[in-house]
Amino acid sequence: MLHRARGLVVRQRAMTACDIRAHFAEFGIGQGRQRVDGLVDLLNDEELTLPTHARIAVTVLVNQLKELDRQAEAIERELADIQRVNPMAKLLSSIPGIGPITATALAATVPDPTMFRSGREFAAWLGLAPNLTSTGGKDRLGRITKQGDSYLRHLLVIGARNVVRYGLFILAE
Repeated sequence: MLHRARGLVVRQRAMTACDIRAHFAEFGIGQGRQRVDGLVDLLNDEELTLPTHARIAVTVLVNQLKELDRQAEAIERELADIQRVNPMAKLLSSIPGIGPITATALAATVPDPTMFRSGREFAAWLGLAPNLTSTGGKDRLGRITKQGDSYLRHLLVIGARNVVRYGLFILAE
């Protein structure tokens, strides 16, 4: 339940941030996708000439964004607490790229990992196996299938991308 609630709050937070950016863009004030905080700071600037109604509307959205941030952080703290006491989640979080959110999601979804004979079988269960097409004796591997648990697949792909992109892995000497 915590993971589903967090997903909803994160989606609402993204929608609210996009809405704030869109309202500022109507007045020719543009920032990047990651610069919503800069727009919020602009709202407090006295030199900014926004109509009163627009300022009120954006202030309501900014307050909503702050509340959604607070709620997401509360859920993430609770997931981190669960990860600290759950032995399976604690073990999973020792893997590079897997944090408290992914570890608790995996521990909750797959309570008995012995039901899989290998990592390959687990990957196929998640939907991380490539599509296989063959014709004329020629096998071709396609994109990964979209079957399985999309939430877990999403978390694992993000973790793997961060390990590759930011070098979060530990080099063995």
